Amino acid sequence: MINRLLIKQIQKKLKDNKAIILLGPRQVGKTTLLHQLFDSENALWLNGDDTDVRQILANPNATKLKSIIGKHSFVIIDEAQRIENIGICIKIITDQLKNVKVIATGSSSFELANKIKEPLTGRKWEFMMYPISFEEMVNEQGLLIEKRLLENRLIYGSYPDVINNPENAKDIIKSLADSYLYKDILTWERIQKPDKLEKLVQALAFQIGSEVSFNELSQICGLDKETVEKYIQLLEKAFVIFRLNSFSRNLRNELKKSKKIYFVDNGIRNAVINQFSPLASRNDVGALWENYIISERIKFNHYHQNYCNTYFWRTAAQQELDYLEVTGNDIAVWEFKWNPKKKTTITKTFTNNYSPTSTAVISPNNMEEFIVPLLA
Repeated sequence: MINRLLIKQIQKKLKDNKAIILLGPRQVGKTTLLHQLFDSENALWLNGDDTDVRQILANPNATKLKSIIGKHSFVIIDEAQRIENIGICIKIITDQLKNVKVIATGSSSFELANKIKEPLTGRKWEFMMYPISFEEMVNEQGLLIEKRLLENRLIYGSYPDVINNPENAKDIIKSLADSYLYKDILTWERIQKPDKLEKLVQALAFQIGSEVSFNELSQICGLDKETVEKYIQLLEKAFVIFRLNSFSRNLRNELKKSKKIYFVDNGIRNAVINQFSPLASRNDVGALWENYIISERIKFNHYHQNYCNTYFWRTAAQQELDYLEVTGNDIAVWEFKWNPKKKTTITKTFTNNYSPTSTAVISPNNMEEFIVPLLA
């Protein structure tokens, strides 16, 4: 079993009376992680996907919840966003049932956040869990072996089931993409045009690493611009995609409102366009590399609680930088190149105007400097 980085962080939060909220896509290993932390004797397991669980927790009160929980010290609620009034339910347990710790998981930050935001103000710790990270795999099998598997990660991604069953990677990732892209999301929002949502996701898959125009996407998908924006926000809340906004402060020709959209997992991206060809026969290797390396950096920052704002940078004259992190007055800049032999320089237009604290070019040769800098 692959040890996940979040285990130690969650363990540190088990002794206080605040609830723990564990967010992340379906099938990233949230339930497996919790099974590593809790045994069946001291923990009551409830699943929001079960009809009887939703019914019994729908109208909670302290007496009812105490009878349900019994002598258990921990209550684990999987897929908590499926349960009506879950925020009130967790609040009652946290406030009135002493020595009972609640751990709730959710695969939709949109639904769960709406239900717990007000009731659990000041009463919760939130954690985000992603598909298995490069760092977790390095800890498991070493840097050399994991770097040798880079092509596999760029094509099939890093979901636990994919990594544990490489011989069936294609079928597994296709099934995952279908189940949570076109089932859960459609159910949550009662979307009336699933074919157009599918077209939107495919259009985003073809545009990773490029600036995204909502107007262009609306024409491709046959949706109005407002609906495109709504669907993209929904895909973000379902942990399918994430966005980078453009960095801009004082240069006249900087692009100020542009955005790029990436997939949380490369395998899901490739599954929605059914493209699993080897890298040698593809024309999107640079985009795959950029998507992978940025998503791994996002994982690293979350797991190590590195708080920063993230951007890309581009001017109307096509000068660009792939990735920036801004922390206070410090600006760190990176360029990503799949081919380490290709000569790359950081544009002086940016360095002369912003004086970044650090700059670097990241290729497969030195990727660990960026996504596991603790090893460097």
